Amino acid sequence: MPFHAPDSLGTLLETAVSTRSSSLGRVVHAYVIRTLANHVPSTLSNYLINMYSKLDLPNPAQLVLQLTPVRSRTVVSWTALISGLVQNGHFTSAFLHFTNMRLECISPNDFTFPCLFKASSALHIPVTGKQLHALALKSGQIHDVFVGCSAFDMYSKTGLKDDADKMFDEMPERNLATWNAYISNAVLGGRPKNAIDAFINLRRTGGEPDLITFCAFLNACSDCLLLQLGRQLHGFLVRSGFDGNVSVCNGLVDFYGKCNEVGLAKAVFDGIIDKNDVSWCSMLAVYVQNYEEENGCRMFLTARREGVEPKDFMISSVLSACARIAGLELGRSVHAVAVKACVEGNIFVGSALVDMYGKCGSIEDAEIAFNKMPERNLVCWNAIIGGYAHQGHADMALSSFEEMTSMRCEAVPNYVTLVCVLSACSRAGAVEKGMEIFYSMTLKYGIKPGAEHYACVVDLLGRAGLVDRAYEIIKEMPMRPTISVWGALLNACRVYGKPELGRIAADNLFKLDPNDSGNHVLLSNMFAATGRWEEADLVRKEMKDVGIKKGAGCSWISVKNRIHIFQAKDTSHERNTEIQAMLTKLREEMKAAGYIPDTNFALYDVEEEEKMTEVGHHSEKIALAFGLIAIPPGVPIRITKNLRICGDCHSAFKFISGIVGREVIVRDNNRFHRFWDGYCSCSDYW
Repeated sequence: MPFHAPDSLGTLLETAVSTRSSSLGRVVHAYVIRTLANHVPSTLSNYLINMYSKLDLPNPAQLVLQLTPVRSRTVVSWTALISGLVQNGHFTSAFLHFTNMRLECISPNDFTFPCLFKASSALHIPVTGKQLHALALKSGQIHDVFVGCSAFDMYSKTGLKDDADKMFDEMPERNLATWNAYISNAVLGGRPKNAIDAFINLRRTGGEPDLITFCAFLNACSDCLLLQLGRQLHGFLVRSGFDGNVSVCNGLVDFYGKCNEVGLAKAVFDGIIDKNDVSWCSMLAVYVQNYEEENGCRMFLTARREGVEPKDFMISSVLSACARIAGLELGRSVHAVAVKACVEGNIFVGSALVDMYGKCGSIEDAEIAFNKMPERNLVCWNAIIGGYAHQGHADMALSSFEEMTSMRCEAVPNYVTLVCVLSACSRAGAVEKGMEIFYSMTLKYGIKPGAEHYACVVDLLGRAGLVDRAYEIIKEMPMRPTISVWGALLNACRVYGKPELGRIAADNLFKLDPNDSGNHVLLSNMFAATGRWEEADLVRKEMKDVGIKKGAGCSWISVKNRIHIFQAKDTSHERNTEIQAMLTKLREEMKAAGYIPDTNFALYDVEEEEKMTEVGHHSEKIALAFGLIAIPPGVPIRITKNLRICGDCHSAFKFISGIVGREVIVRDNNRFHRFWDGYCSCSDYW
């Protein structure tokens, strides 16, 4: 075999690193041992150490270093090993070998320090970082632009903002990497305005930003919702020729989405020639963030047709869209895609699955997804507790909360957790338990009660008939009561016949949301129920005078991947004859079972149907009749309604569930109602 010069062998070893080919590297090493066993040049040893460490083979790298004579070990040898260890996440080992290097009286150079500062950041040990800073200062290398930038980045990532700012101000020279580090860390540290100021200073000093700068600046504009400034940057990108870069375009899609400019985000997305998976994920997230869930689901299906491989972020985003629109069938399909893509065990996908099944009314599937998760974070716990609470399983919600806060679990409750728990207490009628949790929030969990917590407490007391006490809680609130707070009080006044207090709640609701017809109708129905017809008519007249119109109520049901939508007295469906026959059959069977239609419930209805004298053809009843003829026996019937289910329909559904032996789940705009064997999960409070 012909002899190869050390430089040629070194080139081969660099090729092994660039191609991630450990087999090539080992072949070259074997050739070196065979031909140069008696005298391996130190430069070639350095190449070998670098190759093994960069390919994440630390043991061979250390062995080569140990076999290198002490007199031949240089800072290059040690730095090759340290940099490879840091690159592959072996931070503690990197510091161990740095200590060994110092024991041999070898001083670090301008390549060693950046690696060690990065290790300090990753291990989050600023004390060691400060020691390295002192060593770099002593050796005079801190003024090197790369060393200084690494030290600044270390201080930023370990939370020492003041030290980071001082380090940045004292830098004699700043390159683009330094500015990028400052801007990126300012965004990550929650100081987007500092990032924007730094970008402007960079431009004033004649600096030319790159892709990293642009993406970080867009994130800063997104965090501050600075639409105009972001649009100015968009114009600058077009002039500079960066508007064709896919990474920059993805950043623009994300920016416009967070600024609620869905149309502009879609325009940028459509203009991307070579879309990658991030492009599709970003646009899907834009739709979900802006409550365009149906478009988000369509985007996911389009991405699948285009051959885009779904990642964890894309799947979790579309699952969130399915949760909001109660798209259980699509959600199950996405779950299958997650299993096929081997991301079902991902903590974000798992949490999204629990949330989706909980919000789609399938708590059993939510439990299965929850129990299968290899690890659970706070989002997952909140999802399962919230799912139990919304579907009336208050005892299970409280039990999960107790398990979560036990010594076995490391999750710490947050603001959302306590909203879910208080909501569960409200639905369970657990007044004492709920008030105990509410009053111990700050002391026990360090969470100051917010408007959502107060709304739950008002609902808790109102459901228990303690309406006056609920009003006292509202008057004690440290912040302005919200729509949810006054709405909970108004509903309690309706149920327990407190028209005077109800009028106070309604007046406040009118001020906060004057165009919501539901509040006016609720107040009118409350007066009518107590026989105060003149006041009820006056509320209706006020609605007409200010031009408030009620939206039509509708119910929809999904059968074989098709959504069927119904309104009151709807006869337009292709299977209308069968639907009407089923309605007639149900009325006869309910009558035989003792059901009497109560047209007075029309007073409480919050749909257009309230003016009808017949309550037998409400949209939810038609949807249920269609479900009974279209969905096979044994399969739960799931109905979604854009307004509250009316009182007569609620009573009828209890009868029907017992008569036909079917489980019926209704998700209205307030909560889930799960009917089975003549009962409802809401305990008849809606």
